[in-house]
Amino acid sequence: MEIQMWREILNPYELAVEELTCKFNHLIKEHHDRGFYSSIERVEGRVKAISSILDKCQKKGISLDEVTTKIEDIAGIRIICQFVEDIERVVELIHKRSDIEIKQEKDYINAPKNTGYRSYHMIIWYTVETMDGPKRIMVEIQIRTMAMNFWATVEHSLQYKYKMHIPKEIEERLSKSAEAIVMLDKEMSQVRLEIMDAQNAFQHQAKVVADILNTIQNMYRVASTREMAKIQDEFYQIYSMNNLEQLERFHKQLDTIAEGYRTQSIDE
Repeated sequence: MEIQMWREILNPYELAVEELTCKFNHLIKEHHDRGFYSSIERVEGRVKAISSILDKCQKKGISLDEVTTKIEDIAGIRIICQFVEDIERVVELIHKRSDIEIKQEKDYINAPKNTGYRSYHMIIWYTVETMDGPKRIMVEIQIRTMAMNFWATVEHSLQYKYKMHIPKEIEERLSKSAEAIVMLDKEMSQVRLEIMDAQNAFQHQAKVVADILNTIQNMYRVASTREMAKIQDEFYQIYSMNNLEQLERFHKQLDTIAEGYRTQSIDE
Protein backbone atom coordinates (compact mmCIF):
# COMPACT_ATOMS: atom_id res chain seq x y z
CA MET A 1 0.00 0.00 0.00
CA GLU A 2 1.34 3.47 -0.89
CA ILE A 3 2.18 5.92 1.90
CA GLN A 4 -0.37 8.36 0.51
CA MET A 5 -3.08 5.71 0.93
CA TRP A 6 -2.12 5.29 4.58
CA ARG A 7 -2.50 9.02 5.09
CA GLU A 8 -6.00 8.93 3.60
CA ILE A 9 -6.92 5.96 5.78
CA LEU A 10 -5.59 7.43 9.03
CA ASN A 11 -6.76 11.05 8.61
CA PRO A 12 -10.35 10.36 9.82
CA TYR A 13 -8.98 8.49 12.84
CA GLU A 14 -6.76 11.44 13.72
CA LEU A 15 -9.80 13.72 13.47
CA ALA A 16 -11.83 11.40 15.70
CA VAL A 17 -9.10 11.38 18.35
CA GLU A 18 -8.86 15.19 18.26
CA GLU A 19 -12.63 15.66 18.53
CA LEU A 20 -13.21 13.09 21.28
CA THR A 21 -10.23 14.31 23.32
CA CYS A 22 -11.56 17.86 23.04
CA LYS A 23 -15.09 16.81 24.03
CA PHE A 24 -14.01 14.85 27.10
CA ASN A 25 -11.66 17.64 28.18
CA HIS A 26 -14.56 20.06 27.85
CA LEU A 27 -16.61 17.83 30.16
CA ILE A 28 -13.87 18.22 32.76
CA LYS A 29 -13.97 22.00 32.30
CA GLU A 30 -17.77 22.13 32.57
CA HIS A 31 -17.69 20.28 35.88
CA HIS A 32 -14.95 22.53 37.28
CA ASP A 33 -16.65 25.71 36.05
CA ARG A 34 -19.78 24.72 37.96
CA GLY A 35 -17.79 23.80 41.05
CA PHE A 36 -18.48 20.07 40.64
CA TYR A 37 -16.14 17.12 41.01
CA SER A 38 -15.16 15.58 37.66
CA SER A 39 -15.10 11.79 37.37
CA ILE A 40 -12.59 12.26 34.54
CA GLU A 41 -9.14 13.30 35.74
CA ARG A 42 -7.44 13.53 32.33
CA VAL A 43 -7.78 12.31 28.75
CA GLU A 44 -5.18 10.92 26.35
CA GLY A 45 -5.54 10.03 22.69
CA ARG A 46 -3.49 8.39 19.97
CA VAL A 47 -3.70 6.90 16.49
CA LYS A 48 -1.93 3.58 16.06
CA ALA A 49 1.39 3.83 14.23
CA ILE A 50 1.51 2.21 10.77
CA SER A 51 4.14 -0.26 12.02
CA SER A 52 1.84 -1.32 14.88
CA ILE A 53 -1.06 -1.77 12.43
CA LEU A 54 1.12 -3.92 10.16
CA ASP A 55 2.26 -6.03 13.14
CA LYS A 56 -1.35 -6.61 14.19
CA CYS A 57 -2.35 -7.53 10.65
CA GLN A 58 0.44 -10.09 10.55
CA LYS A 59 -0.42 -11.61 13.94
CA LYS A 60 -4.18 -11.72 13.29
CA GLY A 61 -3.98 -12.73 9.63
CA ILE A 62 -5.75 -9.55 8.50
CA SER A 63 -5.28 -8.34 4.94
CA LEU A 64 -4.54 -4.66 4.30
CA ASP A 65 -7.94 -4.31 2.65
CA GLU A 66 -9.58 -5.33 5.95
CA VAL A 67 -7.70 -2.87 8.19
CA THR A 68 -10.61 -0.47 8.78
CA THR A 69 -13.20 -3.21 9.32
CA LYS A 70 -11.26 -5.68 11.48
CA ILE A 71 -8.90 -3.56 13.57
CA GLU A 72 -10.94 -1.84 16.26
CA ASP A 73 -8.25 0.18 18.02
CA ILE A 74 -6.63 2.22 15.24
CA ALA A 75 -7.96 5.25 17.13
CA GLY A 76 -7.66 5.09 20.90
CA ILE A 77 -8.88 7.29 23.75
CA ARG A 78 -7.72 6.71 27.31
CA ILE A 79 -9.73 8.22 30.15
CA ILE A 80 -7.95 8.35 33.50
CA CYS A 81 -9.96 8.51 36.73
CA GLN A 82 -8.93 8.96 40.35
CA PHE A 83 -11.14 6.26 41.80
CA VAL A 84 -12.60 2.92 40.72
CA GLU A 85 -16.08 4.29 41.44
CA ASP A 86 -15.52 7.01 38.85
CA ILE A 87 -15.13 4.45 36.07
CA GLU A 88 -18.77 3.37 36.30
CA ARG A 89 -19.84 7.02 36.18
CA VAL A 90 -17.76 7.64 33.04
CA VAL A 91 -19.24 4.56 31.37
CA GLU A 92 -22.72 5.95 32.11
CA LEU A 93 -21.75 9.33 30.62
CA ILE A 94 -20.54 7.66 27.43
CA HIS A 95 -23.72 5.58 27.14
CA LYS A 96 -25.82 8.76 27.31
CA ARG A 97 -23.97 10.59 24.56
CA SER A 98 -25.89 11.05 21.31
CA ASP A 99 -22.70 11.29 19.22
CA ILE A 100 -21.41 7.87 20.29
CA GLU A 101 -22.76 4.40 19.53
CA ILE A 102 -21.54 1.50 21.66
CA LYS A 103 -20.35 -1.52 19.68
CA GLN A 104 -18.76 -3.62 22.39
CA GLU A 105 -17.70 -3.52 26.05
CA LYS A 106 -15.16 -5.53 28.04
CA ASP A 107 -14.85 -5.25 31.81
CA TYR A 108 -11.29 -6.16 32.77
CA ILE A 109 -11.77 -4.62 36.22
CA ASN A 110 -14.21 -7.16 37.63
CA ALA A 111 -12.66 -9.84 35.42
CA PRO A 112 -8.93 -8.98 35.13
CA LYS A 113 -6.68 -10.64 32.56
CA ASN A 114 -4.34 -13.41 33.74
CA THR A 115 -1.46 -10.93 33.70
CA GLY A 116 -3.22 -8.74 36.25
CA TYR A 117 -4.25 -6.13 33.68
CA ARG A 118 -7.32 -4.14 34.75
CA SER A 119 -9.23 -1.59 32.70
CA TYR A 120 -12.67 -1.00 31.20
CA HIS A 121 -12.74 -1.17 27.40
CA MET A 122 -15.38 0.16 25.03
CA ILE A 123 -15.41 -0.07 21.26
CA ILE A 124 -17.56 2.70 19.86
CA TRP A 125 -18.77 3.97 16.51
CA TYR A 126 -18.02 7.63 15.94
CA THR A 127 -18.77 9.72 12.85
CA VAL A 128 -16.44 12.43 11.56
CA GLU A 129 -17.03 14.88 8.73
CA THR A 130 -14.39 14.67 5.99
CA MET A 131 -13.88 16.20 2.53
CA ASP A 132 -15.61 13.12 1.14
CA GLY A 133 -18.54 13.39 3.54
CA PRO A 134 -19.32 11.66 6.86
CA LYS A 135 -17.19 8.66 7.81
CA ARG A 136 -18.21 6.23 10.55
CA ILE A 137 -15.23 4.63 12.25
CA MET A 138 -14.42 2.49 15.27
CA VAL A 139 -12.62 3.94 18.29
CA GLU A 140 -11.41 2.11 21.39
CA ILE A 141 -11.95 3.84 24.72
CA GLN A 142 -10.01 2.61 27.76
CA ILE A 143 -11.15 3.78 31.19
CA ARG A 144 -8.93 3.14 34.20
CA THR A 145 -7.65 4.63 37.43
CA MET A 146 -4.27 6.35 37.70
CA ALA A 147 -2.92 3.31 39.55
CA MET A 148 -4.19 0.91 36.86
CA ASN A 149 -2.70 3.13 34.18
CA PHE A 150 0.72 3.13 35.86
CA TRP A 151 0.75 -0.68 36.01
CA ALA A 152 -0.52 -1.08 32.43
CA THR A 153 2.11 1.34 31.10
CA VAL A 154 4.93 -0.59 32.78
CA GLU A 155 3.52 -3.94 31.63
CA HIS A 156 3.16 -2.70 28.05
CA SER A 157 6.79 -1.52 28.02
CA LEU A 158 7.98 -4.91 29.26
CA GLN A 159 5.87 -6.73 26.68
CA TYR A 160 7.49 -4.58 23.98
CA LYS A 161 10.99 -5.19 25.34
CA TYR A 162 10.62 -8.96 25.61
CA LYS A 163 8.55 -9.36 22.40
CA MET A 164 5.54 -10.73 24.35
CA HIS A 165 7.72 -13.31 26.17
CA ILE A 166 8.32 -11.80 29.60
CA PRO A 167 10.61 -13.90 31.86
CA LYS A 168 8.82 -15.88 34.55
CA GLU A 169 10.46 -14.00 37.42
CA ILE A 170 9.31 -10.62 36.04
CA GLU A 171 5.82 -12.02 35.38
CA GLU A 172 5.57 -13.00 39.05
CA ARG A 173 6.64 -9.53 40.15
CA LEU A 174 4.11 -7.97 37.81
CA SER A 175 1.42 -10.19 39.28
CA LYS A 176 2.32 -9.13 42.82
CA SER A 177 2.40 -5.47 41.84
CA ALA A 178 -1.04 -5.87 40.21
CA GLU A 179 -2.36 -7.14 43.56
CA ALA A 180 -0.79 -4.10 45.25
CA ILE A 181 -2.53 -1.83 42.73
CA VAL A 182 -5.88 -3.41 43.64
CA MET A 183 -5.21 -2.71 47.32
CA LEU A 184 -4.15 0.86 46.54
CA ASP A 185 -7.38 1.54 44.64
CA LYS A 186 -9.37 0.08 47.55
CA GLU A 187 -7.54 2.28 50.04
CA MET A 188 -8.13 5.37 47.90
CA SER A 189 -11.83 4.53 47.73
CA GLN A 190 -11.96 4.64 51.54
CA VAL A 191 -10.96 8.31 51.52
CA ARG A 192 -12.77 9.18 48.28
CA LEU A 193 -15.40 11.46 49.84
CA GLU A 194 -12.81 13.43 51.81
CA ILE A 195 -10.65 13.90 48.69
CA MET A 196 -13.65 14.91 46.59
CA ASP A 197 -14.77 17.46 49.20
CA ALA A 198 -11.28 18.96 49.31
CA GLN A 199 -11.05 19.17 45.52
CA ASN A 200 -14.54 20.65 45.21
CA ALA A 201 -13.68 23.27 47.81
CA PHE A 202 -10.50 24.16 45.95
CA GLN A 203 -12.32 24.46 42.62
CA HIS A 204 -15.07 26.58 44.17
CA GLN A 205 -12.59 28.92 45.83
CA ALA A 206 -10.63 29.26 42.57
CA LYS A 207 -13.86 30.23 40.77
CA VAL A 208 -14.80 32.81 43.43
CA VAL A 209 -11.33 34.37 43.25
CA ALA A 210 -11.45 34.47 39.43
CA ASP A 211 -14.87 36.19 39.55
CA ILE A 212 -13.61 38.75 42.08
CA LEU A 213 -10.53 39.57 40.01
CA ASN A 214 -12.64 39.93 36.88
CA THR A 215 -15.02 42.34 38.66
CA ILE A 216 -12.10 44.38 40.03
CA GLN A 217 -10.57 44.60 36.58
CA ASN A 218 -13.85 45.88 35.12
CA MET A 219 -14.32 48.40 37.92
CA TYR A 220 -11.02 50.11 37.13
CA ARG A 221 -12.82 51.70 34.17
CA VAL A 222 -15.45 53.47 36.28
CA ALA A 223 -14.23 53.78 39.88
CA SER A 224 -11.64 56.15 41.27
CA THR A 225 -8.04 55.09 41.73
CA ARG A 226 -8.33 55.67 45.48
CA GLU A 227 -11.40 53.46 45.83
CA MET A 228 -9.86 50.69 43.69
CA ALA A 229 -6.70 50.72 45.79
CA LYS A 230 -8.85 50.28 48.91
CA ILE A 231 -10.85 47.41 47.33
CA GLN A 232 -7.68 45.72 46.12
CA ASP A 233 -6.01 45.94 49.54
CA GLU A 234 -9.14 44.50 51.20
CA PHE A 235 -9.17 41.62 48.71
CA TYR A 236 -5.51 40.74 49.37
CA GLN A 237 -6.11 40.85 53.12
CA ILE A 238 -9.11 38.51 52.92
CA TYR A 239 -7.39 36.20 50.42
CA SER A 240 -4.38 35.80 52.75
CA MET A 241 -6.72 34.53 55.49
CA ASN A 242 -7.71 31.55 53.30
CA ASN A 243 -11.31 31.76 54.51
CA LEU A 244 -13.86 30.80 51.84
CA GLU A 245 -16.84 32.28 53.71
CA GLN A 246 -15.20 35.69 53.93
CA LEU A 247 -14.19 35.52 50.27
CA GLU A 248 -17.80 34.79 49.31
CA ARG A 249 -19.04 37.66 51.49
CA PHE A 250 -16.54 40.03 49.89
CA HIS A 251 -17.60 38.74 46.45
CA LYS A 252 -21.25 39.65 47.13
CA GLN A 253 -20.36 43.07 48.49
CA LEU A 254 -18.17 43.76 45.47
CA ASP A 255 -20.96 42.73 43.10
CA THR A 256 -23.30 45.18 44.85
CA ILE A 257 -20.77 48.01 44.45
CA ALA A 258 -20.16 47.12 40.80
CA GLU A 259 -23.89 47.01 40.12
CA GLY A 260 -24.20 50.49 41.59
CA TYR A 261 -21.64 51.80 39.12
CA ARG A 262 -23.44 50.07 36.25
CA THR A 263 -26.77 51.64 37.29
CA GLN A 264 -25.13 55.06 37.61
CA SER A 265 -23.61 54.72 34.15
CA ILE A 266 -27.03 53.92 32.64
CA ASP A 267 -28.70 56.88 34.40
CA GLU A 268 -26.08 59.24 33.07
